[in-house]
Amino acid sequence: MRGDDQQLQSGMFSSVALEERIPADHPLRGVRKLVDVVLAGMSKEFDGVYSEVGRPSIAPERLLRGLLLQVFYSVRSERLLMEQLNYNLLFRWFVGLEIDDAVWNHAVFSKNRDRLLNQDLAQKFFARVKEQAAGLMSDEHFTVDGTLIEAWAGQKSFRRKDQDDGRKGGGNFHGEARRNDTHASRTDPEARLYKKAAGQEAKLSYLGHTLVENRNGLIAAAMTTQADGRAERDAALLLLQQLTKGRRGRITAGADKAYDTRDFVSTVRELGVTPHVARRQNGAIDERTSRHPGYAISLSKRWLVEKPFGWLKQIGPLKKVKLRGLAKVDWLFVFSCAAFNLIRIPKLRAESA
Repeated sequence: MRGDDQQLQSGMFSSVALEERIPADHPLRGVRKLVDVVLAGMSKEFDGVYSEVGRPSIAPERLLRGLLLQVFYSVRSERLLMEQLNYNLLFRWFVGLEIDDAVWNHAVFSKNRDRLLNQDLAQKFFARVKEQAAGLMSDEHFTVDGTLIEAWAGQKSFRRKDQDDGRKGGGNFHGEARRNDTHASRTDPEARLYKKAAGQEAKLSYLGHTLVENRNGLIAAAMTTQADGRAERDAALLLLQQLTKGRRGRITAGADKAYDTRDFVSTVRELGVTPHVARRQNGAIDERTSRHPGYAISLSKRWLVEKPFGWLKQIGPLKKVKLRGLAKVDWLFVFSCAAFNLIRIPKLRAESA
């Protein structure tokens, strides 16, 4: 018998709870449990960000869950996120909204989000997520690398520092020598014109750096710097210094040929780290390091550091950031790295169960 498509009156009430509408095996269920534990442990940090008096704002827990959805589902703006929250029951459940709860205005959400654009808060969130990966991460073997993050600024905004602001953009800069010491972007002054390899186009960019453990490819540390020729090695030293603080045994750190310099290798060894860096001609790595079997194993694990970069740019928001300034870009990069770990941890736990 044919069903009736006529709906004379819409239902006024629903007897099905929002929790029951989400499949028991949905991937976000495991992520939501982890996020709830992490956010519960950050309650004191949130108290320090907000005043004790005044009108209640959007709960920071709901803000961060919403921002995680933006990363997980490649939602390109807060306006579209609010649109999804209005009719997407999965999004409502993950954020913590009931079916009848009103959705925030996108401008209000963005204004409240800016309160949490704090580098220290992002690092604390990342550290809490990392605690949930206990038993899944190697504590001895790591790989470090950097990736180019295109800034939210156009080439025509990169003008001479001594040029009058009254001149309109759109001028022809072809054939003009443009360098970071004489030019700056009027849109994002902290972005730098940079390219990672010869023959590539130089773009206004930042550099994101990650330290990945070699067991499951989870991110152990992350940070963002301005783009220049020494930033990758300097950031790697900072990340390794933080990792080895208070540690007794030695660890290994794999890297590509760009890290095979005498200054970097000698400094890493002083930190108690064995540099398993890919060798280049007349580099600092010799047979004393490369003859050991562990060296070849570390080089075979180098692909693990590229996996987060691919996810952060294809799924996440880091192919071209929509925030300006090093502090905000660093917040977004570290937060997105935490999101990558949150996606991976439940899957790894299920595989090891």
